[in-house]
Amino acid sequence: MRKCKYVLILAMAGLSALGGLSVAQVVADRDADVAVDYPEFDIGTGPRVAIDSAHHNFHTLNDRFWPFAALLRNDGFRVADRTLTFSTKELADVDILVVANALNEINVGHWSTPTPSAFKPEEITAIKSWVDGGGSLLLIADHFPFAGAAVDMAAAFGFTFINGFALRDPLIGDTDVFTRKDGTLRDDVITRGRGDHDTVSVLITFTGSAFQGPPNARRLLVFPGEYVVLSPEVAWEFNEETPRIPAGGYLQGAAMVSGNGRIAVFGEAGLFSAQKNAQEPLLRTGFNVPKASENKRFILNVMRWLAGALP
Repeated sequence: MRKCKYVLILAMAGLSALGGLSVAQVVADRDADVAVDYPEFDIGTGPRVAIDSAHHNFHTLNDRFWPFAALLRNDGFRVADRTLTFSTKELADVDILVVANALNEINVGHWSTPTPSAFKPEEITAIKSWVDGGGSLLLIADHFPFAGAAVDMAAAFGFTFINGFALRDPLIGDTDVFTRKDGTLRDDVITRGRGDHDTVSVLITFTGSAFQGPPNARRLLVFPGEYVVLSPEVAWEFNEETPRIPAGGYLQGAAMVSGNGRIAVFGEAGLFSAQKNAQEPLLRTGFNVPKASENKRFILNVMRWLAGALP
């Protein structure tokens, strides 16, 4: 049975808060290496980054995105928590907005259908106007139900999220690997960075969602043909009737210019941080995993591109 195959392996891998770990057990790894060898900006002088925590986000600055924020600060970015809903006025003092794994209130503690938008229509309008006017947005929507909560926001920029789990079929290993060698990690200024010390050849993600982008989006992470998207009614509960679609050619990462601004969209949050199981510290996800050592470079390249430091 597919249910047994997927649930057993995912639980053993500890890939998700509901795939073997309780929400409370998934915590930031505050011992992770957040050093930056060649900072882009002098400390405390870089662009202003706001990390959203106003939309029941699973990843916030003071919790699971603490290592992400610490890494950015070591690159000179000025990083702050943002507890306010989105409006043109409230975004006036922000250079880069990070929205990671937002949820509608009805899905807090209930990762099951329906999964309505995490954002009010007027917030989406404000974000689109702000980006087109010169702001930069990093939008991250992980596997179900997070992808569903971000559908409307992503659609404002022409992206279409599939509200499910993007998985290799048959499931092999506990991570998703994108490489330059096989073409799943595309050549781009974001994967090249400023030079050899920034170049990313292998990127590791930790079970997320898949999406499609508009024609002018730059494809960064592309699923190979053996991937599928499973869309259950309850997170991590799969069976033979669970809807599934082929995901070959779908994306887990893309970047695009929108008006005078920039947007980067990703379908997995773990790659941007460093997390661990509070009860089993060796169970880790993010750039604290040894084979994900190049993830740090990728994070910094994405943020530098959003800041305009990369063309």
